[in-house]
Amino acid sequence: MRLRPFATIIAGAAALSLLAPAPGWSAERIVSLNLCTDELLLRLAPEKVASITWLSRSPSGSNVPDLAGRVPVNHGLAEQVVAADPDLVLAGTFTARIAVGMLRRTAIPVVEFSPPRSFDEVRQQIRDTAALLQAEDKGRALNEEIDRRVAAVAGKPRGARPTAVVLNPNGATVGQGSLADQIMTAAGFDNIAATLRTGIYAQIPLEVVALHKVDVLIVSAARDGPPAMATEALRHPILARLTQTRIVVMPGRLWNCAGPGVAEAAERLGAVADEIVRARPTP
Repeated sequence: MRLRPFATIIAGAAALSLLAPAPGWSAERIVSLNLCTDELLLRLAPEKVASITWLSRSPSGSNVPDLAGRVPVNHGLAEQVVAADPDLVLAGTFTARIAVGMLRRTAIPVVEFSPPRSFDEVRQQIRDTAALLQAEDKGRALNEEIDRRVAAVAGKPRGARPTAVVLNPNGATVGQGSLADQIMTAAGFDNIAATLRTGIYAQIPLEVVALHKVDVLIVSAARDGPPAMATEALRHPILARLTQTRIVVMPGRLWNCAGPGVAEAAERLGAVADEIVRARPTP
């Protein structure tokens, strides 16, 4: 009978339930049930992949479709996981909940990771995952790369900071205490939602965007995409009239996971902030 190889629960924001492995234990076959853990597994220990989610092969939804095409995939089913006979399962707190619940009743160890809410949590999640995969050197190198790239963006002098706000489907925005807010700040923007004290996540009406005359409106879906009630706000006539507001599409895959995507998000927004500052009239 398989015995759970974990001993101590480590509390932390980066992982919902990260367990300390017993001495001498190592995971050689790992299944991932989440896009974010897919990416870290592929970047840190591709040789240990038993399977990852099929979603990681999507060029539009994944940061590593090229790496994902080389390994087996699963569709988030507990039966598939058990058949793969893994030493460890990596999961997210909001995905494959039925499968995770069923796997919790087996002897297969499952570690769940929450979406990171800050650069610190990005670093910690990478460290935690690297420790589980026995890939600490790769984890350190990945964190160093992210820190270097973000610092290069944040270190640019820009003078007066342009303003920005995120408008996701259903009018959702992100405020202070979110990873997106930290990325926007590092890129040189003032996040309007942070000044409105909306909390981490909230809904805002389009009137708020219009009244504040923000320099940049950040959306996660293009306005000319497939029709959907959730994205109808992006087609509202008021947005077409905000001629002073630049609309930037930021794929959610770049700032929802712990990985180099957060640095790319900062670089993309930093380039936009630079363009806005350069276009301003000289006093």
